[in-house]
Amino acid sequence: MIEAWGANCRMNLKLIDNISDEGLNCTLSKRGGRGVLGELAHMHTNRVWQLEKRAPDLGKGLVKYTAKDTPTRAQIRKAFIASDKAMQTYLVDLCEGKPKRRGFRRGLFTTLAYFVSHESHHRGRILLTLKVSGETLDKDAVYSLWGWDQI
Repeated sequence: MIEAWGANCRMNLKLIDNISDEGLNCTLSKRGGRGVLGELAHMHTNRVWQLEKRAPDLGKGLVKYTAKDTPTRAQIRKAFIASDKAMQTYLVDLCEGKPKRRGFRRGLFTTLAYFVSHESHHRGRILLTLKVSGETLDKDAVYSLWGWDQI
């Protein structure tokens, strides 16, 4: 379980590291919706919101971004690393049945599946935005996001 979560987290960091500076600012929204940077900020902030609800002590001190925030690549990367660690602790605590930890009603693996699928969805949105905007990642970087045996 922790290795699966770790692979998901390494993919996020690889994606962050491989998006060009121009790509971070790409958006497909015509009405001020999220662009690439906003998608990344949302992914991290969703973790924090869920931790605040399900393991409040683990969410304390983690930065949350609003729709109007424009963090730098370094700030997003640092935020992801911090929430990765808090999420790993949360998942281990759930597995061990520690008190004051609440997963989804259908159990530990459903909880893990929610977080991985939510982040996979947003990685897909990011890749589509970059592709349509002409800011695609190089092919090796894209393929490496699916290299679960290598990442």
